[in-house]
Order: sequence, then structure tokens, then C-alpha cells
Amino acid sequence: MATQGSGRQPKYQRIADKLREAIQAGEYGPGDRLPGENDLMATYEVARMTARQALGVLQNEGLAESRKGAGVFVRTFKPLRRRGIQRLSRDQWGSGRSIWSADIGDRALVVDQVQVTEEAAPDRINQVLSIEAGASACVRSRRFVLDDKPVLLSTSYLPADLVTGSAITQEDTGPGGTYARLAELGYKPVHFREEIRSRMPSQEEASRLQLSMGTPVIMICRTAFADEGRPVEVNEMILDANAYVLEYDFDA
Repeated sequence: MATQGSGRQPKYQRIADKLREAIQAGEYGPGDRLPGENDLMATYEVARMTARQALGVLQNEGLAESRKGAGVFVRTFKPLRRRGIQRLSRDQWGSGRSIWSADIGDRALVVDQVQVTEEAAPDRINQVLSIEAGASACVRSRRFVLDDKPVLLSTSYLPADLVTGSAITQEDTGPGGTYARLAELGYKPVHFREEIRSRMPSQEEASRLQLSMGTPVIMICRTAFADEGRPVEVNEMILDANAYVLEYDFDA
């Protein structure tokens, strides 16, 4: 009898491996329903919990998704390749194009849950933007939905005295977005810094991004700088980790 230290994989992992191989071999295509818990219990003579864990492995890996009352299906969503350098090029937003157009091609993008307010920013934002404690910031919050799948939550902070009266304070910032409007105000972004971390989502984030249980998120905090190193925007983004490939393509 094999012991725990014998190196054998747990039963649920072996079942998940077989299902993964079947997906990769094309036996189950995008949108196909995978064998359910009862099917796996009968085929592999395992308990329901083992079958459930096996399907959970594939969901956590982003290969499958659960549909309430219908079962577990091979994921149909094609991960978004986020081109971290090209998308922020001045040629992109400076010509009136959205920075998203560098990533999505002809895929359908919808921006919803848009809120624009003027309020005191958190201390961490004040420190980056050199805003005095208690001073107001323009706060832009929105959700990005690609091919009917929520993929990103974004909250931008800009010094209120910098953008008051501009289109940046409106829901629709116009062609080229916030960066094009900053350029018109005399604060053209000339440098960007992005910091990337990963963690599990909060309950609110999981709900807004419609995440399967166990799916982590990627946090990207981007700071935009104008001339002389002046920070003009901090954008805190929460990404569905299963929905993204982060690509950084640059010369040596």
C-alpha cells in the first residue's frame, strides 16, 4: 500500500491530469461540457469530494469554468495579451486611439460601472502624487468587460487642481483618453512606472469580476509622470489572472 511519502499523486490530481490531457488533445473543445461529478465518481470509483476537487483543479488553472446549474465547461474565453510597453506609447494615445486598442484587436470591449468623483485620496496616493493630506483628487473608477467577460477593475487618481473643468472629470474623456487630455492641459506623460503583484481577490472584487472560486488577481499600479518627473496620475488596476497574459517586448 502506497504511503503519503511515496510520491504518488492524490486521486483528484490524477483525474484532473487526465481531463487536462483530453482538453489539450481536443477531445473537449471550447464550450464543451466536461464529465460531471457523478460521471467521474462512476468512471474512477471515487467519492464525490474527490471528483469535485478534480474539476476544481481545472477551474483554478483557468481551463474550465463552472456554470450554475449546468456543470463545468471548457473555458471559451481567449486570454488577453496585455502589451505593457506598446500600449503606453505616445503614438497610441497621442493619435487619439485608446491604449486598449494595442491589446484587443477587433474584440468587443465595454467600459461600465463608471464613476467620476472629487474626494480625498488615500494617504498612499497622496504620497505618490505629492498631494497634501485632505486635498481633493479626481477619482475615476470603472470596469472593463471584454467579449462579455469582466477582466479588469481600474481606479485612477489625479490631482483635482490639475484637471478641474477638463474632460477628465467627465465619464467619457474623449479620443486618446486621459493621457491625451493631460497633454492638452500641458502635462503630457513622458514616463510610466508599473508595479505588479498577485494575491487573492476581496469578496467585492470577485463579485465584480465574476471570478471562479480560487482564482487569483493581478494588481498593477501605474504612475504617469510629466516633465521634470511630476507625477500626474496613479492608476490602481485589478486583473482577473486567468484572463491575461502580460507581455513585455523590448530591445536589449
